Amino acid sequence: MSNPKIRLLSFDLDCPDPAELARFYGSALDLPVIHRSDDYVLLGREGAPGLGFLRQSGFRPPVWPDPAHSKQAHLELGVEDLDAAQERMLALGAVLPDFQPNPEAWRVLLDPAGHPFCLATHGV
Repeated sequence: MSNPKIRLLSFDLDCPDPAELARFYGSALDLPVIHRSDDYVLLGREGAPGLGFLRQSGFRPPVWPDPAHSKQAHLELGVEDLDAAQERMLALGAVLPDFQPNPEAWRVLLDPAGHPFCLATHGV
């Protein structure tokens, strides 16, 4: 049995408003919209995996930090300057939660739909 070729098409986040979340991440990551419908928006570039946003009625965001309603998955965004990147993300609509496990190395923020994501200098 041979190994079939499998590639990542997109990483999708559930949310109440796909257009709003696409605007946030599109601005932050300089990614264009490559597909749009009322219930789904996909950001990306030709030949690379995309970042999608899927409307879910009754969406409940994860709670940070709360193991009973854990984040389950999050985006890790590489930055050169934590303070400047944090300021930019806050200006775009992110929220800085009180709990920061290691603010000198990375920052946890919440996107407009409440998903946690990290800004980190490692791997840049």
